[in-house]
Amino acid sequence: MNGFSSALDGIRVIDLSRVLGGPYGTQVLGDYGADVIKVEPPSGDETRGWGPPFAEDAASYFHGLNRSKRGMALDLRQPEGKALLLEMLEGADVLVENFKPGTLEKWGLSYEVLKARFPGLIHCRVSGFGADGPLGGLPGYDAVIQAMSGLMSVNGESGGEPLRIGLPVVDIVTGLNAVIGITLALYERQRSGEGQFVEAALFDSGLSLMHPHFPNVFYGGPEPRRTGNAHPNIAPYEVYRTGTQPVFLAVGNHTQFVRLCEVLGCPGLSDDPRFVDNGARLGHRDALREALETAMQRLDGRELADRLIGAGVPCGPVLATQEVLAHPHTKHREMLIEIGAYKGTGSPIKLGRTPSRYERPPPRFAEHTDEILAELGLSPARVAELRARGVIPEVGG
Repeated sequence: MNGFSSALDGIRVIDLSRVLGGPYGTQVLGDYGADVIKVEPPSGDETRGWGPPFAEDAASYFHGLNRSKRGMALDLRQPEGKALLLEMLEGADVLVENFKPGTLEKWGLSYEVLKARFPGLIHCRVSGFGADGPLGGLPGYDAVIQAMSGLMSVNGESGGEPLRIGLPVVDIVTGLNAVIGITLALYERQRSGEGQFVEAALFDSGLSLMHPHFPNVFYGGPEPRRTGNAHPNIAPYEVYRTGTQPVFLAVGNHTQFVRLCEVLGCPGLSDDPRFVDNGARLGHRDALREALETAMQRLDGRELADRLIGAGVPCGPVLATQEVLAHPHTKHREMLIEIGAYKGTGSPIKLGRTPSRYERPPPRFAEHTDEILAELGLSPARVAELRARGVIPEVGG
């Protein structure tokens, strides 16, 4: 232990979720002290096989989502498996699952049933579209939601085809929304003593990301379109070529634009009628790009970015993955962590008094099954019987 209490010490989470959204959220809870018990089906979480590359018994994809958890496996299709889950929930605060809506109901484990037995339990469901409505109960996947929520319609080069964002942003944000919902429900439970149902749907999360495009439409703007790296409302706000590495400028006001022109050695540019304010710059975006890149073509991108951000002009070099990992500020912000042979991305949430702690690497399949069942008071004979019936698999099997 690190000698301090974590924010969620004493909170137990039963994590039945698989793949990305749910596991991402429960990893956050575990990083801040919750006792997260990851319960996998006998076949294991699908992402254990989503490689190469692989580390130990699972793909790197699985390792990126499942630290700070204990792991066991349980066949919930069998009556003994359901009974064992209910025993586990006796001492739990939170249940997280991402079964297709209707699955737990079919197994006799609906929210209503669980609420009657565990009134303080917070039941969080991660789903594609929610349980009802025109798309209720249908399966949802990150890329599909990117397409349906409008994200792909605004992502890509001007005049090009809609493009999927190159990371599972909807799944990740849904996992974070699940964490927000769970912590809100835990806080409210302190007043009421009651748990509640928390839902985080990929469809809702995808729609929530459509800023500023939805507000632009709400207030009479044109249909959003793909603009590549350019911002629909601000200029200059995109990637620009330099003599070496490209840089991204994010100039949010005219004061910053004046400073930009001064650093580039062309102060008169800010007085040009085409560029005197943001509206004028948006209307002359191509001419602005030409003028700025002409001034930048003799400059080193990294040095220019350092000079600009030091002068209060938001700017950064466009870095490749290995460059990001090697950046000294990445290390300074404690965004790279190691637990033995495990390497991972640190938590972006910084708490001054109860910070995150990283003590458990991702569990091997069913690694902590016997430990968890012993804590529940199950005798070795009963554990052996459950294993013989296939309710729990062989450890490491």
